[in-house]
This record gives sequence, structure tokens and C-alpha cells, in this order.
Amino acid sequence: MKKYLTLSARTIAISYATFSLLVLACFSFALWFAWQQFVEEDWHHILHADSQRLQRVYEKQGIDALVRDINIRIGTKAGGEEDLVLLTDSSENKLAGNLPDWPSEIGHAEGSGRFVVDVDGQEIRILANHVILDSRYHLIVAHNIDKYRLLENMFLYGLCGSAIFITALGIAGGLLVRRSLLNRVNDINRAAAAIMQGDFSHRLPHHGGDDEIATLIATENRMLAQIEQLMDGVKNVSNSIAHDLRTPLAELRSRLEDVLHHRPSPEQVFIEVDGAISDVDRVINIFNALLRLAEIDSGARRSGFFMMDITAVANDVVGFYLPLAQAQDKTLTMISSTPAVILGDPVLVAQAVGNLVDNALKYSPTGTSIELSSSIRDDGSVILKVKDNGPGMPVGEIPNAARRFYRGDASRGTPGAGLGLSLVAAIAKLHDGSLELAPAHPGLRATLRFKTSVNNDA
Repeated sequence: MKKYLTLSARTIAISYATFSLLVLACFSFALWFAWQQFVEEDWHHILHADSQRLQRVYEKQGIDALVRDINIRIGTKAGGEEDLVLLTDSSENKLAGNLPDWPSEIGHAEGSGRFVVDVDGQEIRILANHVILDSRYHLIVAHNIDKYRLLENMFLYGLCGSAIFITALGIAGGLLVRRSLLNRVNDINRAAAAIMQGDFSHRLPHHGGDDEIATLIATENRMLAQIEQLMDGVKNVSNSIAHDLRTPLAELRSRLEDVLHHRPSPEQVFIEVDGAISDVDRVINIFNALLRLAEIDSGARRSGFFMMDITAVANDVVGFYLPLAQAQDKTLTMISSTPAVILGDPVLVAQAVGNLVDNALKYSPTGTSIELSSSIRDDGSVILKVKDNGPGMPVGEIPNAARRFYRGDASRGTPGAGLGLSLVAAIAKLHDGSLELAPAHPGLRATLRFKTSVNNDA
């Protein structure tokens, strides 16, 4: 039973055919009921009125006048015509009418109804009204409804034909849908099999269109692109971690071996221990940065979001780094004071802005001017820019700058693990934003773009 309730081409076809047949049956029942109730009821009223009229003729003018009236009415019509009349005495001897004799199916009690009578050896269906006149005469006024048999048969044949057509259409439609679905499912299965073999560059075949399956395939392909990107990131991160950890660990081992083999003076031992601690700190910093990235990527920090002014956060960052900038003979200013409210985590946003300012201070020469500005676009998005007029970054390195553990030529000889811009990009993504790097001619311009539904006009 359970397999018939699953969504499949067969289920759709059966459901369509069943529903269509139910609709057809309801319509047919209503039409048949209307025919039986209204058409036959109208004829019963007509026959009753006819019977009353003939009864009044008898009551006012007698039996001879009634016989004449019936004969005039039926004329030369033979039994079996549409309008049927029969007048007999109490012994059922025919006095007038176009029925040859008294139908035994009607009986001798007054009343009306539907009967099947034999007329000249032929069975016909009639609606009849039986009236007894002064307990001496019997009057039957009837109407032959056999003429409606053809109409009823046509209705039944049409009903059966429609049912067969609907069933055939449901079967054909189910087969076509099944064939179409199976073709697309087979394509998806082949693509999925290739992906399962490790080819993450493979995509599900998309033949265009905007139906449900095409939408699903497009969504799955976007998901596969994201998975491919993540897997490449994992590979790159693994390689980069191995590369970046190897240097401080190798230095640490070399220091310890040197102390072990050369037995230096206590003062030199303390110097080597201090260097070893620095090497360990580098390793710890790398793992702390990776843990922060993992926490940000998981989205766990979203639970701490609240309404915050990004301009105020940027001002705090400027105040924190201003002494360092002055010590390096560099200018650090916030050139915008427009409040810009977003939903976010001020600690993370401050860390992102701080990383951008720290990079600008670290890789720019003496006399560099670093400016921060915030603005609100017409579409409601909030823009925070960090711009310097230093040497900038080579255009070829910009696309890879936010990649984890990536270090450009200018940063080879400086401390760090290549995770600063990766952390900024991850924080921006957590806030449904983005990090954009572009040449400032001279210098580099880093733009944090945050999408927000907050009304900043208030």
C-alpha cells in the first residue's frame, strides 16, 4: 500500500484518472438525477392535468361525450405512438383509445408511475396515470417514453466513452511523464555517479526550462559548485597548514637540537627558549585563527547578533590603532560620521575592520595616509571602506588575496599565516555581506559591503 502513496509518474497518472473519473461520475449523476426528477415529473403533471380534463368532460357531459373527445384526440394514431389513452368499462372492455387492451402491468388501483407494457407484441416504456370514473369506468392517460431510450443510450455510451478516453489519457500521460522523468533521472544518476567517484567538477545536466526539476538541478549545481570550492579550499588549507607549520616546527626542533648538542651557557639557553616560545606561539596563532574561521563558518555567532552602528565600531578601531599609526609616522583618519546600522556582531565586525587597518599599517611605508569611511547606498546596503595610498597590491594577486594561507610576494618576509583577509571575508559572509579589493591608484581600497533591511533614514 505504501508504494502506491509515493510520488511517481504512476501515482500521478492514477490520481489524475481517478479524479477525472470522479468528476465525470458526479457530473453524470447530477445530470441523470435532473433528468429523472424534472423531465419525468413534468410529464406526470401533464398526464395528471390531462386526466382531470377528461374527468371533467365525463362529469359534465357523460360517457358518450368522453368517448368522442378521446377519439377526436387520438384521431387515427395507432398504439405505440407517444400519447396513449384507453377508456374501458368495469369489465375492462375497451370503449375508446389507442391501446388495444388493458395492460395487466398497471393493475386496477388508481395511481401513476412508470410501467413496461406490451403493445401489439412490442414492449414499450410508458408513464401512465390511472383514474377510476364513478367505479364504472377506467381511464388511462399515458405517454410513451421509449423515444427517450435513444437519448439515454447515447448518454450512457458517451459516459463510457469519456471514461475510457480519460483512462487512456491517464495511462498515456503517465507513460510519457514516466519516460521523461526516467530520462532526466538517469542523467542525474550518471552525473551523481561521476561525482561520487571524486569528480567534483562534474555537474548535473541542465537542459534549460523553468520547471520544478530544472529548478532543482540548478540548485544542486550551485550546491556542487560550493562543495567543489570547499573541497579545493580543504586541499589548499591542508597543504598550506603543512607548509606553514613546518617552518616554525622545524625552527623549534633546530633550536632544541642546538641546545642539546652544544650545551650553551644559561643565558644562551634562555634566548633559545624564548625563540622556541615564539615558534610555538606562531603555531598556536595559526590554530586559533583556524578555530575562529571554523566558528564563523559554522554560523554559531549569528545567535549573538543585534542592532549595531558600524560607523561607531570603525571609530573605535581608529582610536585603538591611532597610537600605532602615529608611532610609524602614518596618518589614520575616519572621514565619515554618518550612522550606519546593521544587524551583526560588533566584536567580529571590529575584528574585520581591525585586520584591514592592521594590513594597511603593516604593508605601507612611512608617510602613508589611511582613511576609513562609511556610507549608505540607495538600495539600503551599508558600505565601509579602508583606503590607503601606499604601494597597493599587484592586480594579479587580488583574486587570491582572501584565500586561506595565501601570501603575496610583499608579505613573504613579514609575520603572519595568511589568514587575515580570509577572516575578514568570512566575517563579511556571516553578515550576508562581501569583501571587495580593488586598486586605489595609488594604494589599495578594501570595501566591506553589508546587505541590510534596517531603515537607516531614521
